[in-house]
Amino acid sequence: MRMTAFGARGSMVAAIGQGTWRLDDASRSGAMDALRKGLDAGMTHVDTAEMYGEAEPLVADAIEGRRDEVFLVSKVLPQNAGKTRAIAACERSLKRLRTDRLDCYLLHWRGSVPLAETIEAFETLVADGKILSWGVSNFDVRDLEEAVAIAGAGRIACNQVLYHLEERAIEHAVLPWCEDRGVALVAYSPFGSGDFPDASSESGAVLEAVAKEAGATARQVALAFLTRRPSVLTIPKASRVAHALDNAGAGDLELSAEQLVRIDAAFPLGPKPRYLPMI
Repeated sequence: MRMTAFGARGSMVAAIGQGTWRLDDASRSGAMDALRKGLDAGMTHVDTAEMYGEAEPLVADAIEGRRDEVFLVSKVLPQNAGKTRAIAACERSLKRLRTDRLDCYLLHWRGSVPLAETIEAFETLVADGKILSWGVSNFDVRDLEEAVAIAGAGRIACNQVLYHLEERAIEHAVLPWCEDRGVALVAYSPFGSGDFPDASSESGAVLEAVAKEAGATARQVALAFLTRRPSVLTIPKASRVAHALDNAGAGDLELSAEQLVRIDAAFPLGPKPRYLPMI
């Protein structure tokens, strides 16, 4: 499994991790087995959030006895941000996850609470040892610039954003900004949230051809393409063991320069949008 630096001061983290959004929609035992087998396969970066229903307790059960090998991330909702509310929200997540610390804690998206208050809370949590680092999610360049102006350079560990083959908007400005400042970029919904390219489509056929050449699956090729740059990690969700192991297989897949060019052409970047896409 390839490892990627998680922020300028952060740890080396598995490039292919495990997301948990809507994981509690599946069989609980099946989801737990998938998470555990994913850990066995090297996907030790586990991402969850207070918004994800029963995902945090599910993760707690899945990582029981293995906490020290997991890079554990959770997120606070905008309505729970701020000086005291974010601290209380973090403590609730810690209780649900049955752990004494998070490796990283994120603001899920911008809200009406002043960003300075939330950053103050995050820094308090770091000082208290309840989180080891903090980051943001769904932040465009303007938001990131504001966060750096408040916190100073080197404090933002990551920015978690929507990124998949048919939604590459972050490559215009957000990804270069993060790369220039040592901020890890974590791609959520890397398969398009249920809309993965069909093999019968022109672009899907390209994926299938590259996969055949590489001795891989189309989804592994997609993950390898998204993480082709050393600053990018991704957190696909898997509710079944077979899917988790398939995702993990992308961790050691290296595409050739020629294959990257073909995929890039099949899924063009497109124009820069006015607003950062998110779901």
